[in-house]
Amino acid sequence: MITQQFPSTRLRRLRHHPLVRQMVRQTELNAADFILPLFVRPGRGVRQPIAPMPGHAQLSVDVLPDVVGPAIDLGVTSFILFGIPPDKDNAGDVALSDEGIVQQALRQLRCTFGDRALLITDECFCEYTDHGHCGVLTNRHGRMMVDNDATLPRLAAQCVSHVRAGADVVAPSGMMDGMVSAIRRGLDDDGFDDIPILSYAAKYASAFYGPFRAAAESPPQFGDRGGYQMDPANSDEAIREVALDIAEGADMVMVKPALSYLDIVRRVKTELMMPTAAYNVSGEFAMVKAAAANGWIDERKITLEILLSIKRAGADIILTYHALEAARWLKAGAVDL
Repeated sequence: MITQQFPSTRLRRLRHHPLVRQMVRQTELNAADFILPLFVRPGRGVRQPIAPMPGHAQLSVDVLPDVVGPAIDLGVTSFILFGIPPDKDNAGDVALSDEGIVQQALRQLRCTFGDRALLITDECFCEYTDHGHCGVLTNRHGRMMVDNDATLPRLAAQCVSHVRAGADVVAPSGMMDGMVSAIRRGLDDDGFDDIPILSYAAKYASAFYGPFRAAAESPPQFGDRGGYQMDPANSDEAIREVALDIAEGADMVMVKPALSYLDIVRRVKTELMMPTAAYNVSGEFAMVKAAAANGWIDERKITLEILLSIKRAGADIILTYHALEAARWLKAGAVDL
């Protein structure tokens, strides 16, 4: 309990000098906190800009090292891969092929960088299906919907294929009930009991995903994903979701999106005490870029403040499209906002 009062206590004494502020700072950002998302597509020499996400592009396998190498030099050593396949079908079969686009990217990056890069793969089917939903479909009571249980073994097979190609961590994002358990069994049965699962455990049905769907070419062709992603109104349900994934064997858990869900990040970290990630998603990134392009905000200060707030809320890991810029600013000593 604080018993001293003004004037004997003046909290401004700890703020008057920038080095004093730095000395007592409670939260610090580091480039190693960040995971950089990468979008990989077929072809050679491809750098196809993503219009709503300035500075990002769909990349072919051969040019991925041109992004990953400089990122590692800046201290960003973790990457999550999203695939854009040459063909899609109703079930997303191409996602299971050992010659799939993500599998090719994994082999290329592992060969080039060895253990200097931590390679994470997003595990879902929305990029691979022609309908844009996160699993195989079924007609139930006259409604087309994702068949949760039929999707589970396919998720496990996708993860095993990615790990065989070089993935260090698998990150299931489809919000299927039982997905962590199915993946853990699949990995263990194939001898990959040492591979951690980073579960998108509390993924909300958010409007902040719009630019990503353009980047990954994965918008749903009918309906939405509210039947399996979480209702933005719910908080207690997020704790139940995360706790279930932990019980099934998740090694790390994620909250997505980040900014509008900092209360969820805090609750997950304090109540469940697990390594916690937060995804600073494409819509959050695009808004900052648009405002900065119009001269309405200081992009550096806003970006670092956003990332700092995510970490302060309890995130140990931040997936962010700001990773490279933020790492440059931090390397240059831009720590005082």
